[in-house]
Amino acid sequence: MDTYKKNQMKSRISWIFATILALAWTLVAILPFIFMVLNSFKEKFEMMTKGVFNLPDKFYLDNYKAVLEGNFITFFLNSVIVLLVTLVLLLFISACASYPLARFKFKLNGPIYALIVACMAIPVHITLIPVFKMTKAWGLYDSIWALLGPYVAMAIPISVFILTSFMKEIPMEIEESAAIDGCNRYQMFFKMILPLSKPGLSTLAIYNGVNIWNEFSFAYTLTQSAQNRTLPLAVWEFQGQYSMNTPMIMATLTLTVLPMIILFIFAQDKLVKGMTAGAVKG
Repeated sequence: MDTYKKNQMKSRISWIFATILALAWTLVAILPFIFMVLNSFKEKFEMMTKGVFNLPDKFYLDNYKAVLEGNFITFFLNSVIVLLVTLVLLLFISACASYPLARFKFKLNGPIYALIVACMAIPVHITLIPVFKMTKAWGLYDSIWALLGPYVAMAIPISVFILTSFMKEIPMEIEESAAIDGCNRYQMFFKMILPLSKPGLSTLAIYNGVNIWNEFSFAYTLTQSAQNRTLPLAVWEFQGQYSMNTPMIMATLTLTVLPMIILFIFAQDKLVKGMTAGAVKG
């Protein structure tokens, strides 16, 4: 009985400790968002004269009006196009690369997989100058299409690493049964492996989608004109040489992160399922 009470007490203490940590982490994560939203409704100098976490004297909607009347819609559409095209290419290439690494046995399987995993350790930013020169040589500089190659390339190693591990957990008996029924490798891949890999593909789409949506370095390096820039560069619209309109920048950032927050709210179940799928064999 004493052992049961001790275990019960330890369980309660662990639960309380975990709850406190979760609340602390939630507070740390949500404070910047509250700061951003509150100050997006203030006038230009109101944030400087009053506390940054104080409620605005009135909800100044002209900041959002000015942002939407500028180039924000162009930036938004560019980001959407780049995101969708990149994800389609990335998921297809990653799936095609992961399938043979997960299911075929050949001599170079291990070295190729190790090379792909090793590429995850390469700092992305050291490729900026070579990619810039290549983009200029190919005539793609200052266009949204210049971003597709770098975005796909920098996400392939982690995507192949995750998707290969995921596909290895799919039972081989499924393919063996399909082979008996006369399916070839292409039919197995497109009609069986890809549908069964939807949880993993959804996880990769969300994970890489957030990174692509927020990417700044390549977008800043490979584009110049406003009509070809993406949302992370929208803040430059309200930053001058000697001053900046901070509330408008906050309004821009709020509108920028809003689509990702909405997407995560509706897709969080897919993300959790994709992360836990294959963890337990059944």
